[in-house]
Amino acid sequence: MDQTTIIRIVAGCMFLAVLAIGIVYIAYLSGVLKKCSPQSRTMQPGMVWLLLIPLVNVVWNFMVVNALADSLGNEFRLRNISTTDPKPGKSIGIAMAICAACEMIPIVNLLAILPHLILWIVYWVKIAGFSQQLDNSAFRIGAPVNPM
Repeated sequence: MDQTTIIRIVAGCMFLAVLAIGIVYIAYLSGVLKKCSPQSRTMQPGMVWLLLIPLVNVVWNFMVVNALADSLGNEFRLRNISTTDPKPGKSIGIAMAICAACEMIPIVNLLAILPHLILWIVYWVKIAGFSQQLDNSAFRIGAPVNPM
């Protein structure tokens, strides 16, 4: 095997790894939206999968962040879960989406990659925390609420 073949194999493996992580991330965001009651959702969970479309994902990322923040805020109010942020995760999510969009600009992309990665991880962790709050809530979608 020559050096070019090795580089292509490594690049292909890296691409597949990034794609797999992206699919897990998108599935997670979709799952969080599914935890919200239909009246709280501002986006259907399946619409998150549009993030897989190249170039569309640059704009759609902003839409998903906004819709998820609005949906979580609505659901927290519906379940009477206290939160300091009326639109949970929106500020970190928008910053992440801006960094992702900046990666489309030559030279700027070199400066945006690391902040995007860090903000993406922080956003995912924040959304996971909000998802856990929904799991720990006494209110269950479709189940009667026991007044005590």
